[in-house]
Amino acid sequence: MINSKRLGQTFTKLAQIDSISRHEAGIARELEQILKSLGASICFDDAGEKVGGDCSNLVAKFKGNRKVPPMFLSGHMDTVEPGNGVKVVFEEGVFRSDGTTILGADDKSALAIILEVLEVIKENDLPSPPLEIIFTVCEEIGLMGAKHFDHSLMDSKFGYILDSTDTEGIVTKAPAANKISATVYGRAAHAGASPEKGVSAIFAASRAIAGMTLGRIDPETTCNLGTICGGMATNIVPEQVEIHGEARSHSPSMLERVTRDIVNGFEDAARELRGDDEFPRVEVRVENDFPNTDIPEDHIAVKLARKASANLGRDLESKTTGGGADANIFFGKGIVAGVLGTGMTDVHTLQESIRLEDMVNSANLILEIIKLHASGVSLG
Repeated sequence: MINSKRLGQTFTKLAQIDSISRHEAGIARELEQILKSLGASICFDDAGEKVGGDCSNLVAKFKGNRKVPPMFLSGHMDTVEPGNGVKVVFEEGVFRSDGTTILGADDKSALAIILEVLEVIKENDLPSPPLEIIFTVCEEIGLMGAKHFDHSLMDSKFGYILDSTDTEGIVTKAPAANKISATVYGRAAHAGASPEKGVSAIFAASRAIAGMTLGRIDPETTCNLGTICGGMATNIVPEQVEIHGEARSHSPSMLERVTRDIVNGFEDAARELRGDDEFPRVEVRVENDFPNTDIPEDHIAVKLARKASANLGRDLESKTTGGGADANIFFGKGIVAGVLGTGMTDVHTLQESIRLEDMVNSANLILEIIKLHASGVSLG
């Protein structure tokens, strides 16, 4: 029942609407019109003001025609740069950009798939549970739309977010992450005339970093210091340097341990190098970026997706990822979101592409999940 031609046309239209993070108003207006034409009630929360954008998270509600618990479907409206002026090229069943921009299949393939499923439900008067559609903003810049989402606007306790590549997998486990920032303070001096009067912040930071374990810590845990910036000139002993990084783990206790090790590493190095005054000194800041996701195998979201996939003659494997998604934020609020794939590949690059066949397969899976849930089928 999925209309592949219409799905492709919808994707092309959405992909060619500019919507880089904090500038999603144009695509939100288009989505609002389409969803209203399908019979949805629409509202926006106030996330746009909180993230400094021109648009907030969009929530669309369909009453459904079966008395079963509501479920939600979600994707994000924003794209990374270069994402303005996208020109979609469709050849041999594959969508690409013209090579000057990203394509935006991440995550406009999700938006198009969800809209196509809703079209099919309406035109065929199919069984449907109450459905809530949530299209978020600013996912690409730290899950900001989801972090500021007004969860009082939704009733669903489970659903699916389309924001992955693998159309034969459901992401059930994803790590928690902490952001770690350190500022090391030294004392400036002329590097040629009187270097002994200075205290090098860069040297202190380097001593700290050299003693740390970074990269892959264990199968569940990673740590990375990604940016470092400091100093004024080659002839000035640097008085300040800033380092920004992160730690991730599927184990909350391990995340706490690795984060503590990083903090201690900076503080210990500064203390060991400190002379008779206060330099070098360090300020370390830790911010929880997102919680982990850990969906049990017997949860309805997993069981429904597996049953739907089996009905379509396919297998669906539970997947563990090292990345974060809006699903992490929802999970932290007690709302379970399995992450499903649309087939997008090489995302965030000029080589990004997606096959229409994969989008159709993803749409068929979502449609089958909805039909199963509406039927009240026993999954015991």
